[in-house]
Amino acid sequence: MRLQGQNLRIFTYNSVSEKYRVVAMASSCQATLTNNTEDESTKDDVDLSSRPRTASKGWSVQADALNILDAPALLTAIKSREPMKLMFDETSTDDNVTPESASYSRSGLAYMNNVNLTFNDRETAAKTLQWTGTGPLTHETGVEVEDLTPGAYTKGQFVRLFLGTDNTTTPSKVIAAAKQLTLHVSVSLEDATTKDTTGEWLVQEPVGLSYDISTSALVRGADEITSSVDGQGLSELEDIYEGGTPVKWQIAKVSGANQRTKGDIIASGSAVLTQLQFTAQNRAAATYDATLNGYGPYTVGA
Repeated sequence: MRLQGQNLRIFTYNSVSEKYRVVAMASSCQATLTNNTEDESTKDDVDLSSRPRTASKGWSVQADALNILDAPALLTAIKSREPMKLMFDETSTDDNVTPESASYSRSGLAYMNNVNLTFNDRETAAKTLQWTGTGPLTHETGVEVEDLTPGAYTKGQFVRLFLGTDNTTTPSKVIAAAKQLTLHVSVSLEDATTKDTTGEWLVQEPVGLSYDISTSALVRGADEITSSVDGQGLSELEDIYEGGTPVKWQIAKVSGANQRTKGDIIASGSAVLTQLQFTAQNRAAATYDATLNGYGPYTVGA
């Protein structure tokens, strides 16, 4: 029988329960296995054909999901720069979480090197996770999995970016008339293999962490603002851009009038506004896009 995509899933290993945990509410996943080759052809070969030979092996995994309740845990995990155990396998049962130990299933250690959290207006918030393997893949059988933890959908308008005007005061102003918001965290990896390393598998090592925030908004919205929370518009962001120094930021859940009342804080830190661009197309609302690059470490929560 043809295998459907919902029956091929990514699992992470929980060292506390000593069981695997499926990536909940996933919408897609991808595993890439790579043979890095070099051409072995020499002058002794009489034809013009190349002769590739494997020099090293690597692998990576990506998963997209619609549950962002674990965003703080993910931001903590990538910040720790510690490898985690992953597995991809065929699944069964009504909720597609029971691994089948298929002949092609594999597990191994990997670094989470990309977390992308997206909160767009009138869209379901989503995340994209990427891991890069360090060391070999193996085939496991008889693994145990945790019960599926219920996730939840979050609409993007209920998570917003707050900015300060400097790097000392708590951010109190929300981005006015916002349309899109993305937090991207990346870990730079370096090949750590040496002549002492056994086998062809690449061993990775984290060498840096960076993050950026991107947002877009209307240059001027038409909503009636009843909230007492002030907003940052294009003019205020131009002031931040001209200042050229870091400002405090927070990404938080919101509620109340105009979705401006700050609730639980997902992450916070300092950032420099590195790009500001406005777009004014004929017969369309004028918008602007802003990109902020993280300055120093971020904090999960307040």
